[in-house]
Amino acid sequence: MTERCAWCGTDPLYVAYHDEEWGVPERDDRALFEKLLLDGFQAGLSWITILRKRDNFRRAFHGFEPARIARYGARDKARLMADAGIVRNRLKVEGAVLSARAYLDMRDAGVGFSDFLWDFVDGRPLQPKRKTMKDIPAETPVSKAMSKALAQRGFKFVGPTIVYAFMQAVGMVNDHIVPCHRHAPLAK
Repeated sequence: MTERCAWCGTDPLYVAYHDEEWGVPERDDRALFEKLLLDGFQAGLSWITILRKRDNFRRAFHGFEPARIARYGARDKARLMADAGIVRNRLKVEGAVLSARAYLDMRDAGVGFSDFLWDFVDGRPLQPKRKTMKDIPAETPVSKAMSKALAQRGFKFVGPTIVYAFMQAVGMVNDHIVPCHRHAPLAK
């Protein structure tokens, strides 16, 4: 039997996410932006809820294209608040628009989103070698620093716990526990 991190349980969608996506280093600016927004929408919810709605989010948010989201006005926000296929939270919808504007401000200033984020881990995934799920923290000094820097640039829903979950998901930190079948391949 294949050993996995316990958080993914047996739900086929969650298992596939664990085995194929979670912890795989992502360096594409737009993909990182999408994941950061989705982690913000997750706040107070379980990731499986967001994962099940991810395709709806992609449709509703025009493929997470920052330039398009940054232009959302009252009509788009009302459309999103009426969309049962996503998490309908006014503050999170507003936060997504403000985060898209912050992303564009960075880009216009010549700051690459991926480079900005990966600089917090010196461009390489952290390899903490956690043995059990209990060893995994909710936040770290690095997630606190990244959170602060993102907030200073105008991003919303980027608290240190959200940012740490983001870092795990996009492979900035390999938090697959050592016995998990994904730990060793991602440690290379």
